[in-house]
Amino acid sequence: MMDMKSYRLFARLVMVLLMAGCSAPVKKYTMLVHHARIWTGSEAQPWASALLVSGDTIVKVGSEEELVPMMEQAGEVVDAEGRLIVPGFTDCHVHTIMAGFGLSSVKLKSVKSRKEFIEAIGNYAKTLKPGEWILGGDWDHQNWGGELPVHEWIDSVTTSNPVWVERSEGHSGLANRLAMEQAGLDRTTRDIPGGTIVRTSSGEPTGILKDDAMALIFRAIPNPSDDRKAIALEDAMNYFLSEGITSAHHMTEPHERNWGGKAMDYDAFKMMHDLGKLRVRFYVTEPFTDWKKVANRVASEGRGDKWLKNGALKGYVDGAIGSHSALFYDDYDDQPGFKGSQVNSEEFLNRLITSADSAGLQLCIHAIGDKAIHLALAAFDKAAQTNHTTDQRFRIEHTQHLAPSDIPEFARIGVIASMQPWHAIDDGIWCEKSIGKKRAETSYANKSLLDAGAKVAFGSDWWVAPPSPLKGIYAAVTRMTLDGKNPGGWVPAQKVSVEEALRAYTQTGAFASFDERIKGTLEPGKLADFVILEQDIFSIDPAELINAQVRATYVGGKIAFSRAR
Repeated sequence: MMDMKSYRLFARLVMVLLMAGCSAPVKKYTMLVHHARIWTGSEAQPWASALLVSGDTIVKVGSEEELVPMMEQAGEVVDAEGRLIVPGFTDCHVHTIMAGFGLSSVKLKSVKSRKEFIEAIGNYAKTLKPGEWILGGDWDHQNWGGELPVHEWIDSVTTSNPVWVERSEGHSGLANRLAMEQAGLDRTTRDIPGGTIVRTSSGEPTGILKDDAMALIFRAIPNPSDDRKAIALEDAMNYFLSEGITSAHHMTEPHERNWGGKAMDYDAFKMMHDLGKLRVRFYVTEPFTDWKKVANRVASEGRGDKWLKNGALKGYVDGAIGSHSALFYDDYDDQPGFKGSQVNSEEFLNRLITSADSAGLQLCIHAIGDKAIHLALAAFDKAAQTNHTTDQRFRIEHTQHLAPSDIPEFARIGVIASMQPWHAIDDGIWCEKSIGKKRAETSYANKSLLDAGAKVAFGSDWWVAPPSPLKGIYAAVTRMTLDGKNPGGWVPAQKVSVEEALRAYTQTGAFASFDERIKGTLEPGKLADFVILEQDIFSIDPAELINAQVRATYVGGKIAFSRAR
């Protein structure tokens, strides 16, 4: 038994320990980031050197002197070692699931000859079981002089596997003979409105299908299982986070352009969300022909939360310039007598857009050629006047080749130009051969649109182009084509500043999905989504922007990617 003296000593020790515990600082904040050069994106406070996070939200942004004294109250302290921090990037145009599958599919982007094309597909076929489809591709026939591939190139190396490999812009592709047989495609197949079956002089399909004609093959491709979609999404998110992308706007294709002929992208994202497995924030569009279904879901369930949002629709006016299916007022210079393809009629566009807008849904319309862009602008204007709605934030996806007279219409109507700067330095290699020097002056016209007061949001169009905002900033700032032949920039008058490009990937990206109140800038009350960069992109030579890298990506105040030192 403890005597009285021992008891008193024991009680005093307990009291000392209790008092020591009471004096320990309370961890009031989740994280303090300091010793940084922070571009906040906020006009009120453009620059800072420290920020404080509570939960998943920024609570203070300021100087070292203001915030470092709170260090003991922070659960985690991050020393940025003087590096640049920017808001988490938003990629405003990605095809996430297809891109995720593409990470493990055959790679044709860099092939430079017919021989390399055949060898790449043949070697990949050897890794598959008989009957498995060969998908992906991302080829560009301009890399070997412009000759389109035909099914005979690859039939002998793919005798047991159907093939559908798409051109880099996703508006045409090549099927082998086995794929065409499974799709029931032969010389008796009728042409498809809004698409092209490329044929020989005797009427036989060459294997090349464009735009809506691609549906003939898509419907024969088995729709992937939920497990395979989950893996593709996980792979895509890992890639996004390594590039500093914390939010992405997923562009769903029409039903007929999905494997199995059925668009089920939203279901895949919802499955991952319900399992708590989303690590990137997604805004998912759906086919605009499904507007009634989407409107009913929004009415009953709302638009979603900070991880997954819906309520946007994707539609088409035309195809792509690489496939000569972008719609122009005038003929293609290298294809006289042909102006491109109109995927949906003017009457159909007006009816669908006006109806969907009346239900409060956002319209994201693909338009690339100057006439297609004009038709989309006119349809938006008509919807706004008919419905007497405001702040619809209509979007034209790609907005590549504008008629000069249409540039001021974006600001007047309130249309967001959702653009992908990497396309300019890729397509700029050969674009003038197709549309001439004059039309090229307002191609990928980032600067002209900004100067006219339009909202410009940037993305990648991945899988078509790399999902790297830093490379996109390089492209927008330098416009140096990938062949190295335009060191001063292709159409240099359309160059933008680093800050303008960065804002298009952050603040305007958030605005484009109605999320400017919770993200896009680093301010108190907004989500703690931010990126630490290895280089200061404001101070390095613009030509070096292509080598800039992400050091770390934080989503909701938690580290989601870190580059090993």
